[in-house]
Amino acid sequence: MTGASSGIGEATARRLAREPGAQLVLVARREDRLKALAQELPAPTTYVAVDLTGEGVPGKVADHLREHHDGRVTLLVNNAGAAWRGKFADAGWENVRRTMEVNFDAVVRLTEALLPLLRESAPSAIVNVSSTAGRVSRGGSGAYSASKFALAGWSDALYAEEREHGVHVGLVLPGFISTEGFPQAELTGKALTRRLVSTPEVGAEAIVDAGIRRKPERYVPRPYAVAAALRMVAPRLVRRVMAGGSAQAMTTRTGADERDSAG
Repeated sequence: MTGASSGIGEATARRLAREPGAQLVLVARREDRLKALAQELPAPTTYVAVDLTGEGVPGKVADHLREHHDGRVTLLVNNAGAAWRGKFADAGWENVRRTMEVNFDAVVRLTEALLPLLRESAPSAIVNVSSTAGRVSRGGSGAYSASKFALAGWSDALYAEEREHGVHVGLVLPGFISTEGFPQAELTGKALTRRLVSTPEVGAEAIVDAGIRRKPERYVPRPYAVAAALRMVAPRLVRRVMAGGSAQAMTTRTGADERDSAG
């Protein structure tokens, strides 16, 4: 479980720890949080405190699994992610580069390192946490959407490639999730938009669906799938709606680093 120190990652770790026979490996940057969470969980748990974009880090995670868990991996949850808001004309290519590095490149690199172990442990599963923004994009978050679109497309291809090896690939696409870093106060404070916001616990159950229950794809909340469907059948309408003032207001959060809480 990457991005395990907060948000959806922490909630998923707590949910998976209730599964019979579960043994967890938590991965994130904040060692103090990982250590505290590992001590709280009812299942045997180890952790690796790393920045997934670092040189040689995927190999370090694989070595930890071989040393502490006999190399057995039945579920990989690629959840860690980041978002830096900004229009392309202002933030430029550098914003795209650093967002892709965390949200796509780091996922691909870790999956490459662990795929032999997943095949050896089959039946096994990979869950990639993308975003509804990986199907429908808004102004001011193009870099984030680009990374999540890439992750969704790559996940579809990986599913087709690894099916014969007994490795299922599921995709989770959260919309607005209320987390420590992003409480979504501007949405939860209004009755009209309150239902647009979900919780990390609901996201965790979607990850269980996509991984343990081997569902191909889950939106959180589920009605967000309508936006993705409309994007296919009525792209002009969706573009006009997403370019409107209300959509722009919904994208204006804090511009803060959203690592460890993809979605």
